[in-house]
Parts: sequence; C-alpha cells; structure tokens
Amino acid sequence: MSTLTDQDRDFLHRPLHGFLTVAAGPVPPQPRPVWFEATAGGTIELFTDPDSAKVPRLRRDPRASLIVAAPATERERWVSITGRTTITSDGTAELVERLAARYWDLTDPARQDDLAGLRAGTWLRIVLHPDKIARLEF
Repeated sequence: MSTLTDQDRDFLHRPLHGFLTVAAGPVPPQPRPVWFEATAGGTIELFTDPDSAKVPRLRRDPRASLIVAAPATERERWVSITGRTTITSDGTAELVERLAARYWDLTDPARQDDLAGLRAGTWLRIVLHPDKIARLEF
C-alpha cells in the first residue's frame, strides 16, 4: 500500500478538482471531475448521488483512480491515486459541509442557496483506499 507524502497532502488540501475513473465503467474510461478530501488517515473521500452511474459500477468492481493536477498557470504537478473503494452513508453530511466550505465562498448568498440544496439531498460517501500513488512535480 502506498501512502501520501506531506507534500502530497499539502497539494491535495487545495481546492482543486480531482478526476475520478472507475474500473467497471465504460470503455474507454470516462473520468469525471469531483470534489474530494484527503484525510489524515491517508484515504481520499468524496460524495456522490446514490443514483449516479459510478455507484453500481463501484459495487461490481471497487477499483478506482483519482488524478489531481495543478492549474495550467502553475508549474506542472500532479498526483494519481489508485485503489479500492468503499461506499457508505456514514459521515456524508459532514463531508458535504466540509467540501462546500472548501470549494465555495459561503458568504455568497447564491452559494448559501446551493449549500441548502446539497443539505436537502441524499448522498453517499466514497472512500478511496490508496494501493498505488504516482506523482510528478517540476
């Protein structure tokens, strides 16, 4: 099992989008942009709608990968994480709150309304347990 370095964690704590690809998805793979959180325990967490296509795919085959890249205005840098996932509803509401605060300016009334919509939704938490981590930094 690979672990995230301190530099990886610093990079992954930024409000960057990750691109998630699931193993049992269509061929060719179709990555999707996601909000995510790198946890102190070394996992990556995200939330999704229970009706999204990734849920049954991950239940059939729990393998997934997430790649996070620096914006084009910065030096080239990326981290790629592959591993197995677990799906749960536990802790999802708290994750939604943390990620909304990370990615949105919650002093903006429009974003407050968006957050209210998220709070009213039903979500699942996907936890990616890293087996392999690759990185590039110039």
